Amino acid sequence: MGLKKMKPVTPGQRHAILPDFSELTRDKPEKALLAPLDRAVGRNNQGRVTSRHRGSGHKRRYRLIDFAREKQGIPAKVASVEYDPNRSAWITLLHYADGEKRYILTPLELRVGDVVEAGENAEPKPGNALPLRKIPAGTFVHNVELRPRSGGKVARAAGTVAQVLGKEEDRAILRLPSGEVRVFSLDCMATVGRVSNPDHKNVRHGKAGRVRNLGRRPHVRGVAMGADDHPHGGGEGRTGEGRPPKTPWGKLAKGGHRTRKHKKGSDALILKRRK
Repeated sequence: MGLKKMKPVTPGQRHAILPDFSELTRDKPEKALLAPLDRAVGRNNQGRVTSRHRGSGHKRRYRLIDFAREKQGIPAKVASVEYDPNRSAWITLLHYADGEKRYILTPLELRVGDVVEAGENAEPKPGNALPLRKIPAGTFVHNVELRPRSGGKVARAAGTVAQVLGKEEDRAILRLPSGEVRVFSLDCMATVGRVSNPDHKNVRHGKAGRVRNLGRRPHVRGVAMGADDHPHGGGEGRTGEGRPPKTPWGKLAKGGHRTRKHKKGSDALILKRRK
């Protein structure tokens, strides 16, 4: 993917760096693979805000993505590469030999006209999905399952990739995009290759309105608030935090304070932490 710098005819375009979408081959999605998307972002089933700074945003329709790659042993031809407003990576429309159509995440090396397949007998090439027991050590993969037949959960964002470091008995050892080294079952499925759109991290929106269209509301600093609203607020003139960083509710934040609860099951599978 390439990036384009806008001609600065407006203040918002002066600093914008946007994708050129040169890899996309189709403008409109497959209607049969669309679903309505609830817009109650950041709120629970009682309507209360549980995640701050989320809301508004452009109306979207969800694209049904086949993360599990359940159709095994049936070859599929890559029909198009499309934009998905719900994720940072591109998506690929597959036409299976039996006539069914499905979306998958687009691997970086996949092109229109290529043939992909899922299953134990598939060749370990970009776009094919195989169990980890069939993938050679050193191979780069994405869309990895945490548990067999649970659907891909790991390494799905644009440009991310995990690497198979080796295998021991009934488990595979992978290095995740965060740097964490973790153990997976050999029966977990993974797709070979790197996720498309690696330049997503270099995009600059250029103006606040484009960020609002993504569903992100303004984030106000604690030091800019009053003492009644935030532990960092109040004081005469501009002041710093003056204490360890805290949340609006007084809990420690940043500074190495861990909030992850102890999970016996997953802790035993982590060989090396990301930090």
